[in-house]
Amino acid sequence: MADRARTVPSTARFGLTDDRADAALRAAGWWDDGGPVKGAEPMLTALSRSPDPDLALRGMDRLRESAGAGWPRLDDALRGDRALRGRLIAVLGASTAFADFLVANPDSCHALSDGSSLDLISAVEGLTGPEAVRALRSAYRAQLLEIAADDLGHLVEPDLGAPNFDDVTARLTELAEEALRAALVVAQAEQGPNDARLAIIAMGKCGGRELNYVSDVDVVFVGEDNVDVATRLASRMMTVADSACFEVDAALRPEGKAGALVRTLDGHAAYYRRWARTWEFQALLKARPVAGDAELGEAYLDVVRPMVWTAADRDGFVGDVQQMRRRVEDHVPAELLERELKLGRGGLRDVEFAVQLLQLVHGRSDEDLRLGSTTAALTALGSGGYVGRADAAGLGESYRFLRTLEHRLQLQKLRRTHLFPDESNLVDLRWLARAAGVRPDRGRAEEQVLLSEFRRHANRVRRLHEKLFYRPLLEAVANVPTEALRLTASEAVARLGALGYASPEGALNHIHALTTGVSRRAAIQSALLPVLLDLLATTPDPDGGLLSYRKMSEALATTPWYLRLLRDEGAVVQRLAQLLGMSKLVPEMVARAPEVLRLLADTKELANRDPAEVASSLRTAVARHRDLHGAVAAARSLRRHELARVACADLLGLMQTPAVCGALSSIWAAVLQAALASVEREKSVEAGGWPKAKIAIIGMGRLGGNELGYGSDADVMFVCEPVEGASGDEAAKFAASVAEAMRRQLGAPSQDPPLEVDVGLRPQGKQGPLARTLDSYIEYYRRWGEVWEAQALLRASFVAGDPALGARFINAIDEFRYPRGGLDATSVREIRRIKARVDTERLPRGADPTTHTKLGRGGLADVEWTVQLLQLQHAHEVPSLRTPSTLDGLTAAVEAHLISKSDAEELRAAWLLATSVRNATMLVRGKPSDQVPTSGRELLAVARALGYSQDVDPGEVLDGYRRTTRRARAVVERVFYG
Repeated sequence: MADRARTVPSTARFGLTDDRADAALRAAGWWDDGGPVKGAEPMLTALSRSPDPDLALRGMDRLRESAGAGWPRLDDALRGDRALRGRLIAVLGASTAFADFLVANPDSCHALSDGSSLDLISAVEGLTGPEAVRALRSAYRAQLLEIAADDLGHLVEPDLGAPNFDDVTARLTELAEEALRAALVVAQAEQGPNDARLAIIAMGKCGGRELNYVSDVDVVFVGEDNVDVATRLASRMMTVADSACFEVDAALRPEGKAGALVRTLDGHAAYYRRWARTWEFQALLKARPVAGDAELGEAYLDVVRPMVWTAADRDGFVGDVQQMRRRVEDHVPAELLERELKLGRGGLRDVEFAVQLLQLVHGRSDEDLRLGSTTAALTALGSGGYVGRADAAGLGESYRFLRTLEHRLQLQKLRRTHLFPDESNLVDLRWLARAAGVRPDRGRAEEQVLLSEFRRHANRVRRLHEKLFYRPLLEAVANVPTEALRLTASEAVARLGALGYASPEGALNHIHALTTGVSRRAAIQSALLPVLLDLLATTPDPDGGLLSYRKMSEALATTPWYLRLLRDEGAVVQRLAQLLGMSKLVPEMVARAPEVLRLLADTKELANRDPAEVASSLRTAVARHRDLHGAVAAARSLRRHELARVACADLLGLMQTPAVCGALSSIWAAVLQAALASVEREKSVEAGGWPKAKIAIIGMGRLGGNELGYGSDADVMFVCEPVEGASGDEAAKFAASVAEAMRRQLGAPSQDPPLEVDVGLRPQGKQGPLARTLDSYIEYYRRWGEVWEAQALLRASFVAGDPALGARFINAIDEFRYPRGGLDATSVREIRRIKARVDTERLPRGADPTTHTKLGRGGLADVEWTVQLLQLQHAHEVPSLRTPSTLDGLTAAVEAHLISKSDAEELRAAWLLATSVRNATMLVRGKPSDQVPTSGRELLAVARALGYSQDVDPGEVLDGYRRTTRRARAVVERVFYG
């Protein structure tokens, strides 16, 4: 008995699970005791592919009963016409509302094959009142059914091909327009002859040719000659259309629902000029005449279009639009926020608001963006370079996917809904997945794939919405007046002059060079330059900044992400403009280390990188190169990147002076370590495969004190120690060859700031050997060392090479730099004498001693010598004074009561100011200088780098420097000279 039951054919293999399926199939003549009857297999296969096979079969069964004697004809047509079969069964499986319509109008089935539905105006011709409404409703529903059938048919019969989404929305819009015109025909027939002129302006999705299956149709009415009659016509037209087709919403008219339904052209113009709010101009973006008096409709557009494309000039425009989107989102219940296809997070409004805001801001100068359709505008934004190609394509794909889900949900019952099913509702999810063409994938059921795709698209939309909609550059672009975006050459010269460009004609040449042509690069430059010109105008040197920008853009012309970064990251444009208008050195470095531009968008990465981590990365990267030239080139490249990074952070006020000096010193030490390792490796090969010495590099001067500036040399000494089997002479000779090779390789000319390794502070100076053994150093300092050499050792610290050897050297020299008992009176007099000679003999001829950062009164040398004298006198008994750092030495001197706190603060302030000015001058001029600029744009640039406002008086900057250093000099006179 059980074996016999298993042989009974089952409808389940066709996706039919309803208990009534067998009876319905038999009644249709498609099934018997043996299963599918001859010729019915395609019908059952089609049912299995529909969004809901059981729903489709129930609809077909009802249709069979309704068709009565006409069923055989329809059955024959379904068996023989694949297109009809696919369209009808897809509609029945997707929409109970259309099933009801077909049951009531079974003859409409054949129109799915031959497109014989009556056009709407013909349907109402000669009719008025309820009869006209019924005729319009039936004709409208029949045409809507045809669109749905064409949209869905490919789900059942793949050979029919999926229609283009934009074509579907365009057909829905055309149908809505025809319905409006038909409703107006009915209203006019009922009103009788009159002289009123009425134009119907479509807004929203209808205006943008992107309607849903179930949408309000937003309109605005314009009337002339007899406004009262025009108002009655408009009101009756709305009633007819509401009753027969869809809700007509006129709430976007001036003053909303409280305003007059119909206004004259002058009335509209007056309202928009005086009273309209930001969102009303956003709504006008899609305005388009669709019915009534065509001439009047075009006249309306002629009035409002100029206002739309200057709306972004309004104060706070971008912020208003952004706030409006937030308000819309705030009205969605929290529990539905992630499921609302239209208004929720990652929903359709996110796309539409972002696209419209970009259009309104950039469309002022680019007429290609003046489109009503969201998808068309998105394509134009991508083509014009305002949005990245990948972002535009991704956003367009996600928008169409979400709109498709919205369409399928609305088709089910022909009700306006935008709510994605709850993830626990597997039945609705499965139906929606199949209706949207989502299929099982990699073992996951349709509903699981749908949920995954929905989340992916919603997350992408939200991410790109926040990237584009809240893009800082938009605010900056919107702040550029519309007239400044559309200047003739002469007007542009005048505007550039007014902005502060010293050579407007030259600036115009740069602009022309950057924007000429039809390339995507030129299009992006055209969008960026109005903002950049305004930003550069606030810098000390707009002309130089624009020239630097042109050179950088030309140098990075083949870098694919360069312009995208400037367009998509507003902070980058703002910061870059500030840098370009202040510095000659930074643009040159960044053009050769463009990766630094990416860091301008990330303050933490730009300014807060750990120096130890940077040094480790540099050494690791260089170690990958086995040949010396490759290793040195890698070291230079990484140093260039780090110099550019630190310089940018410094000029932008994101790093304090001690941190800048520490970072620069760390970079130098890492370069020395990397270069030493590479040269040692090469020299060891030359020496028979093994090194003859251990080598340590001792940092002196600013390098030893961790206080390097941008233009500082690296003062060093090379210490060596023979390895087992080598003599001291062999070790010294090997170390000297390494030192010489390092200096030669690092000092080779290049476009980067020089890498000069200075060994002038070694024993015997230029006459002494490049490298000595540890014992040789100690013997020299004990027998021949002078007081100034002990002073130089105060800033000695290990920076590269063998750490153990370096530590032994540092411990060994303590007896010389921290002499037991301090300095005797003779030594103190000698140091003061040397300092006096430095003040009088080494200051360059013509230099102003009040503004020379290094040797001027109260400058770096004054402060450093004062601290060093205190160290020589007291470090033997005050351990905290044993530091190579000037600032740390000052702190220790205060704690030891060797100098008053107020005096130390004066010295600290002068040292920090002089160091900052020296660094800023190097960045501004592009070359080292110890002299504070005394006038012109360079002084203004240095002032801005120091944190002064853009309207600072240059005299105030100089007065502040002189005042600070004068106070420091007074302390030096008391503490150093006694």
